[in-house]
Amino acid sequence: MVQEDFAFSFPCLSSVLSPPGLRIHEYLYFQVLSPGDIRYIFTATPAKDFGGVFNTRYDQIHLVPADPPEACGELNNGVFIQDQIALVERGGCSFLSKTRVIQEHGGRAVIIADNAYDNDSFYIEMIQDSSRRTADIPALFLLGRDGYMIRRSLEQHGLPWAVISIPVNVTSIPTYEMMQPPWTFW
Repeated sequence: MVQEDFAFSFPCLSSVLSPPGLRIHEYLYFQVLSPGDIRYIFTATPAKDFGGVFNTRYDQIHLVPADPPEACGELNNGVFIQDQIALVERGGCSFLSKTRVIQEHGGRAVIIADNAYDNDSFYIEMIQDSSRRTADIPALFLLGRDGYMIRRSLEQHGLPWAVISIPVNVTSIPTYEMMQPPWTFW
């Protein structure tokens, strides 16, 4: 049984705060450094109740698209995931299962893009499945349009991975200098 259907979606808003100021939902930002045609700052959301947190800032780390994209079992390119961040696609198994597959391949984190390629505004709240398993690496959700555009750029350039910086502190970047994807509303 696929458990990811228990996820909820909500429109892109700034951090939601509950009384007395507890953060329910936060955004995490990363910047694609290469390839240059998608050199933008992207927004992702951390898993709600599983996975680790970013304790380290990676100035340059590879974002490796998983093969197969859903990452529900053995990976054909698992050797390239080792010590990098994997980009996987939603579907086929639970968010936690995907995170565990990447963790077992030595990945430092996983970014799970929605499989709805036209989704450019609704974030999915990734939650634990009913298996009682755990994962230690960070798991992030990315809008489908963003994931699609990253994969498409890599395919067009014949590249096996993107180079990213994660996490990015956007509060230190002047608004006029923010390179946001032109297809996403902020």
